Formats: sequence, structure tokens, C-alpha cells
Amino acid sequence: MLKRIFKVAGLVVVVGLLAIQLVPYGRDHANPPVQADPTWNSEVTRALARVVCDDCHSNRTEWPWYSNIAPVSWLVQRDVEEGRAALNWSQARGSEEAGESAEKVREGEMPPWVYTLTHPAANLSDADKQALIDGLIATFGGEGGEGGGD
Repeated sequence: MLKRIFKVAGLVVVVGLLAIQLVPYGRDHANPPVQADPTWNSEVTRALARVVCDDCHSNRTEWPWYSNIAPVSWLVQRDVEEGRAALNWSQARGSEEAGESAEKVREGEMPPWVYTLTHPAANLSDADKQALIDGLIATFGGEGGEGGGD
């Protein structure tokens, strides 16, 4: 009897996972044109920001294969939409949010831990993390920095 329950439950899960693939949300993998690009203080900052920040905070998102499979696609789509809404340096430079980016990296809010699970290169060493923080301050200001952003 228990074996039959597990078979039915497994079948329900498989059918459910297949059915949710029909939900269209999470497949809009458009990258709008890049209208602006920060005047980075250095190539090092630019390279670190591309690895750690660009997927959610620019129009240069690289959509991984799993971003096509629900329900993970829903989470990835939501994260990119929220990230671009909060700060998208492909459209606006030098905004207040950009100036706060160094603080968010320093406090460990960015990049989110779930992003680093699937993007191991975003797990920065202490030295790279500090270089990114310093570069973000030099580029956008914030934390007492003047910044150059625009």
C-alpha cells in the first residue's frame, strides 16, 4: 500500500512539474539595449562588476540553461526584474542606488547567497571584495567617496 502511495505521489509530482512548464512567466530573456555604461574607475572594477553584478544590474544578463525550467525560471526572472528595477547601470549612471552599492557589498547583501551558489566566480576573495567596494565608491561615490559615475 505504501509503495502504491509513493508511486502515485511521484506521478503527481512529475505531471505537476511538466504542467508548470506551460506557464509563460520566466521565459522573457530579453536584454534591452545598453544605453549607458558607467565610467569605471578601473578595468579591475569593471571586470569584478561584470562577474558579480551584471546579471541582475545591467542589460547584459547571461541567462543560464536552468533559467528556462520552471519553477527556477520564475525565481531567476524575478531576481533580474527586481535587480534591474533597483539599479540598472546600463540605463542610468551615478544614481543614488549606485552610490549605495559598495555598502551593500560590504554588508554582504550583494551578491545574494543564492546567486553565489550557481555562480561560484561571484564568491570573491576578501581582497577582490575590497577592490570591488573601493572601485564602486570611486566610480559612483557613497561611503564618503566623491565618485565619478556620470
